[in-house]
Amino acid sequence: MKPALFDYVRADSLDEALDVLAAEQGDARVLAGGQSLLPMLSMRLARPRVVVDIGRIPGLDVIEAAKDVLVVPAGLRQATLLVHPGLERSHPLLAAALPWVGHAQTRARGTVCGSVAHADPSGELPLCLVALGGSVRLASKRGRRSVDAREFFTGLMSTDRREDEMIEALAFPGAKREAGYAFREFGRRHGDFAIVSVAAIVTAVAIEISVGGVNDVPARRVWPRLDGSALDDALNTLAWELDARDDIHADQRLRRDLVRSLGRSTIAEASRCLA
Repeated sequence: MKPALFDYVRADSLDEALDVLAAEQGDARVLAGGQSLLPMLSMRLARPRVVVDIGRIPGLDVIEAAKDVLVVPAGLRQATLLVHPGLERSHPLLAAALPWVGHAQTRARGTVCGSVAHADPSGELPLCLVALGGSVRLASKRGRRSVDAREFFTGLMSTDRREDEMIEALAFPGAKREAGYAFREFGRRHGDFAIVSVAAIVTAVAIEISVGGVNDVPARRVWPRLDGSALDDALNTLAWELDARDDIHADQRLRRDLVRSLGRSTIAEASRCLA
């Protein structure tokens, strides 16, 4: 299919992009990398009157690192973040998850903020943002605001972003001291959207586990350090708590089994990193 007709605006500044979003009152979409938006336009799942291209705005691809927080702007490519110096040390969960985001070709174009804006429940980057307790920085002509990632995702491909806002940047907190991090996922093929993905953060006293691909939004739980049957019971409870559904990729039973098995193996890997 071909997209429905739309007007195209190549913004030369952030203010120009925000002007268009304010004027169109919900009938404009932001184009950064295009790996999510262009397929939706082609399938006519999105039919905006205006598409605002922010890909050439100066400074929107410059990472800011300060006070153990990595600030990722709207124009930064996924491939660029993957090779950011010191990422494995400062943000080991991102370093582990990014190779699972699509393929090398899509990472070369797709943006980190675009993946979060798309809010696919199987997306690796939304899951990492939730797991790390990050935040989403939104901008509009009315001003700026920051939303905790755990409140930003409101439903299936639905977020707290208002019609005249765009994601200006994401803030990823850095690694905690004396904590182990791990990420694993299961899909039909490497590079496909995950059927189930799991991020784990383990400290001496707690386990933080976040699960994607099962519910409409990434799910996060914090437990005390558990082992053996106690951990199995907690994972089984989590598997049943999540609203697993059947689709063309997997049924409810498989997704629950993956929450249990992937959960255990990811927690074990994070525990080894802690040791």
